Amino acid sequence: MKAYVFPGQGSQFRGMGRDIYQNSEAARKLFDQANQLLGYDLTRIMFEGTDEELKQTIYTQPAVLLHGVVLALTAESFAPDMVAGHSLGELSALTAAGALSFENGLKLASIRATAMQKACELAPSSMAAVLGLADDVIEQICAGITSEIIVPANYNCPGQVVISGSIAGIELAAEQLKAAGAKRVLPLAVGGAFHSPFMEPAREEFANAVEAMSFSEASCPVYQNVNAQPTKDPSTIKANLIAQLTAPVRWTQSVEQMAADGATEFIECGPGKVLQGLIKKIVSTAAVASI
Repeated sequence: MKAYVFPGQGSQFRGMGRDIYQNSEAARKLFDQANQLLGYDLTRIMFEGTDEELKQTIYTQPAVLLHGVVLALTAESFAPDMVAGHSLGELSALTAAGALSFENGLKLASIRATAMQKACELAPSSMAAVLGLADDVIEQICAGITSEIIVPANYNCPGQVVISGSIAGIELAAEQLKAAGAKRVLPLAVGGAFHSPFMEPAREEFANAVEAMSFSEASCPVYQNVNAQPTKDPSTIKANLIAQLTAPVRWTQSVEQMAADGATEFIECGPGKVLQGLIKKIVSTAAVASI
């Protein structure tokens, strides 16, 4: 069985999507439609923008979604048995699986990005990758720090968990995590503490947009970040999508569940190959590829 997976923020690169734009009329139509829907030239930012410009959350999220969805929708071979996406990638997965229209998927990515950007500006916060430590040890250390907000945010693969919280919380946790045996604790160059309580203002704003948006039943099971469980149901999808902004991304658990449910091949749709590397660490027997 084939699982199609969609990356999130951080996978972007300058020039992303230019090749498919040049080689596919169907892709060109979708790129041009995206520019019209958003009211600015996103393709110019993707193809010719500076790294700094492309790194801005308000552009990154629509760009990564657009790239992944166009790859999926214009590929003759796209016939998923199941889909999943990492963080923002969940919106891409839902759009590719027909739970969201192209227009609504892009709109929600833009609304989500703007809401998260605003939440980042309300209070200084950040994230850090913790390498070489068991999940439960990281959870215990984060839970033991009560003077600051610090939580596990991304379960990326065994031995790689990203934590999210206040600047002081990250520093405090880093000391304790290293003392507990973490190989490294790497600060990430992000705008704020995604998938943490710091995103509560963004969650509220995003929830209003999601509730007002029309969703359809997905064409195949979508494994959502908050619980790593499959669903096609629009109301379940909505609730999980909203909860995702302040909850951890359970990517390790999602891939394990997809493999348990029969996925043998994981195909990445979007810029880069980050998810393929993570999947091989989660399920070593899985075949991985790009669309």
